[in-house]
Amino acid sequence: MANGNFIDIESVDDPTFAQKMLGDGYAVIPSDNNIVSPVDGTIMTVFPTKHAIGIKSTDGLEVLVHMGIDTVELDGKPFTVAVKEGDTVKHGDPLATADLEQITAAGKKTAMMVIITNMPVVSYMKFSQTDRKVTANELAVKATIK
Repeated sequence: MANGNFIDIESVDDPTFAQKMLGDGYAVIPSDNNIVSPVDGTIMTVFPTKHAIGIKSTDGLEVLVHMGIDTVELDGKPFTVAVKEGDTVKHGDPLATADLEQITAAGKKTAMMVIITNMPVVSYMKFSQTDRKVTANELAVKATIK
């Protein structure tokens, strides 16, 4: 999803994500501005504020890519979205660029999160080791539906 440091979702500095209120997932503290699709699927939602993108994976997972913490307040300014609703994406395809300097200058955190929002349909979920450097196309989580 991004190059950077792969961390456990529970370590994110936002209780909504850390307490898994929206679902389970992971985060990457990015080392560059490029955000890519974590799954093969269809773009279901691009939030008007460009800070989040919803994807339905080819196997039925509903995945939210949320760029930064409290970045909804920035009204889309740090983000350039490369997809639109209805687009088909493959794992590793560009979703957006995020101006990390602009996010940080606004006093926001740059954690990029991937959340599975339809957890009741998940039958298996296994994370790779956290607290390490990852590349954008790296497989971070294996999840299957019931």
